[in-house]
Parts: sequence; structure tokens; C-alpha cells
Amino acid sequence: MKKYLLLICAALALALGVVQPATAAGPNSPEATVRAFYTWYLQQEGGPYQLTDNAIYRYVEKPTVDNLRDDYKHKRLPGGSDYFTRVQDLDEKEWLAHMILHPTVNLDGVAVIAVTFGAQEKKNLVVFVQQEKGLWKIIKVEDTGGYLGFHQYDPTD
Repeated sequence: MKKYLLLICAALALALGVVQPATAAGPNSPEATVRAFYTWYLQQEGGPYQLTDNAIYRYVEKPTVDNLRDDYKHKRLPGGSDYFTRVQDLDEKEWLAHMILHPTVNLDGVAVIAVTFGAQEKKNLVVFVQQEKGLWKIIKVEDTGGYLGFHQYDPTD
């Protein structure tokens, strides 16, 4: 009897909105998409270039992939580093073992997730994720580091 009473109370609490079910870390969440993407992406190192693998469409929105592929085809990829990692060289095993997703910020339907990779030499990225046909997809990745090519104003010049 107590088991049924507890079940009824839990169902009533959910129905009345007293308790909200935990969905943030579910299988179709921005965090799950980012973690699954980087797990897949980093495990592909040394194989075919991930950007040319159609499996990338599971994690990254089509216009982003198509634009990056066009830039790659025409040798216009920015910065001389990988778009999704923002580095030229990395230790895939260390990055996989030390991947920290920080709390998500939601801005007008876009989930913004800061991700830290590595233990010794840490790399911080900001990943933007948006729903596309009910699935969360990466739309953009930014580095938290400063723009290295920026020339600061020097009044003595």
C-alpha cells in the first residue's frame, strides 16, 4: 500500500509541476551532443579527415559542415588550426580523458557550452548548439583565447 501511495504522490507532483523531471543531461540534450561529438571526433584522429566524413552531420548542422567543407576545398580554413579543436596538435587520449563541460547557458534557443580539454595544457572552447528538427546540433565553435593576429595600437608608431 505504501508503494502505491508513494507512486501516486510522485505522479501528482509531476502533474502539478511541483517537481520537474531532469532532462538537461538526457540523451537528446545539448551537453550530450557536445560530449558525443568530441568523443567521436577525437577518436577519428589519424583516420580520414572528420570534416569529410558524413557522420559529422549527426552532430553538426548541415550549413556549418557545408561551409567548412567549401572552405577546406578552397584552402580557406581560418587560422591554420582545426576548426573544432582550435589547435594544430593535440593528445587525443588526454583530451578524451579530461573533457569538462561547464554549465550550459541558454540564449534564445541556442545553448552555449564552455568546454575544457586537457589536464596539463588546457584548452577552453565555447560550443554553440541549436535544435534542428528536434535534435541538438553544433552550429559554431569559438576559442576563448585572444586573437593572435591582432595588432594593438601603439602611439609611438
